[in-house]
Amino acid sequence: MARTGRPKAELILSGEERAALEGWVRRRSTPQAWALRCRIILACAEGASNKDVAARLGSTPHAVGRWRARFVEHRIAGLGDMPRSGGPRTVTDERVAALVTKTLESAPKNATHWSTRSMAKELGLSQSTVSRVWRAFGLQPHRSETFKLSTDPYFVDKVHDVVGLYLDPPERALVFCVDEKSQIQALDRSQPVLPMMPKVPQRVTHDYVRAGTTTLFAALEVATGKVIGSLHRRHRAEEFKKFLIKLDREVPDGLEVHLVLDNYATHKTPAIKTWLLAHPRFHLHFTPTGSSWLNLVERWFAELTNKQIRRGVHKTVQALEKDIRTWIAAWNTDPRPYIWTKTADEILERLASYLNRIPDSGD
Repeated sequence: MARTGRPKAELILSGEERAALEGWVRRRSTPQAWALRCRIILACAEGASNKDVAARLGSTPHAVGRWRARFVEHRIAGLGDMPRSGGPRTVTDERVAALVTKTLESAPKNATHWSTRSMAKELGLSQSTVSRVWRAFGLQPHRSETFKLSTDPYFVDKVHDVVGLYLDPPERALVFCVDEKSQIQALDRSQPVLPMMPKVPQRVTHDYVRAGTTTLFAALEVATGKVIGSLHRRHRAEEFKKFLIKLDREVPDGLEVHLVLDNYATHKTPAIKTWLLAHPRFHLHFTPTGSSWLNLVERWFAELTNKQIRRGVHKTVQALEKDIRTWIAAWNTDPRPYIWTKTADEILERLASYLNRIPDSGD
């Protein structure tokens, strides 16, 4: 029966080509894509049809035909990736380097940072070219992040102390992260809230009416994520002492209590020190100055703010305090602990990289 279809290009291998292809197939370090192309050519050289080669090697007849034709035309060089279609490159490496350097080391005269349009105008490039180069090098002039480095002389010691409590807590002890969220405002919108509707988000007025403030004292148990909270209208050492008494009452006897807290003056008054002397199972661990990120309860405060306070509408302080207590009770029914993963050495190494990037302030 006569064959139908497009005739195949005749493929004959020289001894050197066969040896090279078989060597690549046998070598374990050969990339799989290249090894498959070599197997296709070796099978085609045996006289097999494209369909039979595809079935044997798990490829497609179209792919086998493409590699057969490219090998016949270009020999082994044809098995590599051929140049893509399109116009020649017009932006040289020197111009790319100049663009990156100017982005990193200068600013426009009439702005604090470059935009794609201003940079394109400055260097005589297209806006899309500037955008592609910035994406390739991860440059984002429009973005700015904040940071603050602690000036605490005992910064290193305090980081090791606090992180050590998180990663290796002492036996027969509970570790709490303690802080106060002060001046929580009871805010009522100046006009009624418009509820969400299909394709229309909830709408509130930008202005509001203040009804008063309250302060939340909170202790986050590191192991379980449970929170002990207490609300007070004022923020003094007297209220903090009342909160410590509540902690002492709720923590079972026989357990040591380690508190991670900041350097606020309320925590260090003579009255507090006297109370701590009378309750030796309480141990205070202070975070470095300007390092609230070390206190896990700050993350919980963010949850409270985002999910309860920020979009809440409260006509009175009592209504605000009721919602906060309800939210804490709901949290404690299914608490989620925050898992600290970085060691103190990893934190200090990361901070050292920031220090190395700060320009010398001396003349």
